[in-house]
Amino acid sequence: MVESEAQGRLPGIAPVSVVDIGSNSIRLVIYEGMNRAPSILFNEKVMCGLGKGLVKTGRMDEASVERALAALHRFKALSRQARATRMYALATAAAREAENGPEFIERAEAILEHKVRVLSGDEEAYFSALGIISGFHDPDGIVADLGGGSLELVDVAGEVIGKGMTLPLGGIRLSEAAAGSVAQARIVARRFLKTAGLLKRGTGRTFYAVGGTWRSLAKLHMEINNYPLHMMQGYEISFDEAMDFLTYVVTTKDTKDPAYAAISKSRRTLLPFGAVAMQEAVALMRPAKVSFSAQGVREGYLYSLLPENEKTLDPLLTAADQLAILRARSPEHARELVHWTGRMMPLFGIEESQEEGRYRQAACLLADISWRAHPDYRGLQALNIISHGTFTGITHPGRAYIALANYYRFEGLNDDGASGPLAAIATPRMLMLAKLLGGLLRVAYLFSASMPGVVRHLAIRRSETPDLDLEFVVPAEFADFAGERLDGRLQQLAKLTGKRIAFRYEG
Repeated sequence: MVESEAQGRLPGIAPVSVVDIGSNSIRLVIYEGMNRAPSILFNEKVMCGLGKGLVKTGRMDEASVERALAALHRFKALSRQARATRMYALATAAAREAENGPEFIERAEAILEHKVRVLSGDEEAYFSALGIISGFHDPDGIVADLGGGSLELVDVAGEVIGKGMTLPLGGIRLSEAAAGSVAQARIVARRFLKTAGLLKRGTGRTFYAVGGTWRSLAKLHMEINNYPLHMMQGYEISFDEAMDFLTYVVTTKDTKDPAYAAISKSRRTLLPFGAVAMQEAVALMRPAKVSFSAQGVREGYLYSLLPENEKTLDPLLTAADQLAILRARSPEHARELVHWTGRMMPLFGIEESQEEGRYRQAACLLADISWRAHPDYRGLQALNIISHGTFTGITHPGRAYIALANYYRFEGLNDDGASGPLAAIATPRMLMLAKLLGGLLRVAYLFSASMPGVVRHLAIRRSETPDLDLEFVVPAEFADFAGERLDGRLQQLAKLTGKRIAFRYEG
């Protein structure tokens, strides 16, 4: 029997796999294909601790090496099973610095039947920076990637600025250099970070935190604060909040706090050392905020392989358009809404920022991805898919805007128990914009039967009639679409905006 091609996958691309051999963990990530917003087909991590004992012996731990090599056998089999057409294997600090690193790499290459690229410190910093550039819209700040063996720092302002640097301050290395003493770790971190002059260039900008230990810190912060959206990408905290939280992590003895249950046991012992490294770096830099990233060396390396014209694409809008292709009744209709709502916003007194415009466009592209759900649950499904989707190039308030706009589009323009947590994340302006967009979509979808060819002919204009503010202008050829339910939707929009609106059929 010949297997039919999966309809839930994008056409024209083939899976690729990345094997990431780090100092603390090794990981296999299989992506759907090479594009601006690659989706993950498969992801597996093994905590091998290759960098364990490296400070003392100069060698990778033999038991850790054997565990890593065993995992690589499985990773090769998984890559083949997933039909990956290409494999990229990368190794970082432990493999490049250990006396037995070359022997390990030779054995790894024999298992994978593929060349392993051992990244220099400069290369690791560079690809980490590209990971941030690939995952954030116009990033501006210092990228800091904490691995098990090293800390990479590099300046970004839409592109990589100058040369980065690498410091021997990875979580495992720092804990061993300090003989397990957090107080001593602070002394070690402070000594090395004094040489990191580029941190001073980041004052008032953003500190982009990359790496598993720092993502665990973000997860712990979310748990402690009962934050409703457990997405690492783009999670932000202010400078002052970061300093207070890191002090808590460094000084607390109560790791039995229920919040710590969200952190894997293999990460918990490194948390205080990761917190010390971040606190010392942030204290020197004094950024406006700390932003956590799920993107790093792997994503940056794949981004580096893209054609130049694809690198310039917006990752959020690319991913939203892809999801429309895969799940909407009509991607063409979704694209019509992008342009139509853009024309409508000024008539309601809205002058969008570039960021707000991007979020509106993404919301329109995603507005019909839950249509296969039961009608009573389409809004909730849209809310969940969008708020928890692996989108990049977006802030958490932006996620809330897009998800809520589509929830309101199905469920009405009032908040309830389902929308409340996300509404608390959105800024007041974004919440207002989400309701306005939701109101517009409620009218447009009902008018067009969710199919293309109608919406682009509709217009709203200021009325010359004394008892109206705006007229929803409909060409006469669409007059048969008129109906009570449609009038009701328009009046919901009128009530929301405080505008007197009515349909006018012309022609």
